[in-house]
Amino acid sequence: MTLDVFKFFKNSPQYNRLIGNDYMFVEYKCPIDVEKFKLWTDTPFMTYVISGRKDWTSVNKTYPLNSGEALFIRKGIYNTKQYFEDDYCTILFFITEDFIRNFVRKNEALINQNNIDYKAVQIFPIDVTDSLNSLFLSVFNYFNMGDKIPKELVEIKFNELLFNITLNPNNHQLTSFFNALKKHEKTNIEDVMMKNFHYDLQLDEYARLCGRSLSTFKREFKEQFKATPGKWLTNQRLVYSKTLLENPELNVSEICYESGFKNTSHFNSSFKQKFGMPPNQYRKELI
Repeated sequence: MTLDVFKFFKNSPQYNRLIGNDYMFVEYKCPIDVEKFKLWTDTPFMTYVISGRKDWTSVNKTYPLNSGEALFIRKGIYNTKQYFEDDYCTILFFITEDFIRNFVRKNEALINQNNIDYKAVQIFPIDVTDSLNSLFLSVFNYFNMGDKIPKELVEIKFNELLFNITLNPNNHQLTSFFNALKKHEKTNIEDVMMKNFHYDLQLDEYARLCGRSLSTFKREFKEQFKATPGKWLTNQRLVYSKTLLENPELNVSEICYESGFKNTSHFNSSFKQKFGMPPNQYRKELI
């Protein structure tokens, strides 16, 4: 299962949180003892660690995150690894691309308009200065106020955070990503699908990841790939699974789920239909 992290926290009143139209603060104290976890988000967010540590992995690159450190996570799918020496506590700052886009447009004169390459980067380490650290921690006062706090005040806090990040030259790559949001309104469907086809998301979840309604996603997908999303996903996953079968360290069941299939029976029948034999037999033929 791949957790929709934004939807999970939005629908979980047991957590300290503040929710607006374009943002959400969440204080998260991890109660689970699961070492590895998979999640996805269609809303970018910052995560600032108060205590404990966790690894974030995207596109085969891992970012260790320790107490007092922060990351900016683009919309996408991620693997995390939890450590249990200390209790893990973090503040999550979900913020829509529209909010960031409007911030950049209003403050172009102040923000460095660099052109540093960011496209291959899904996770950006944030340089946490003393002032930014204070800003992160000041959010606890807002939690104590609950629903009484004016939404305009929370938006000011988000703007403070973005100013602090973009005016720091050590965050130049993240600032470059923010600048690019101003220019590109639509998420590239091909880029999203090629990076994430092997995850077990529903079509409506892929549509959200691409920033489109389900009907628009299906229409634009077919125009671009000359196939329906369902057929394309099955084919990509089968080709990917065939490559994984060459790795003797993974069993067929593991390959099934690593490729994005929900169960082994569907995987076996689909593989046989495409390649003329079930995956176990195909692996034996390789030996």
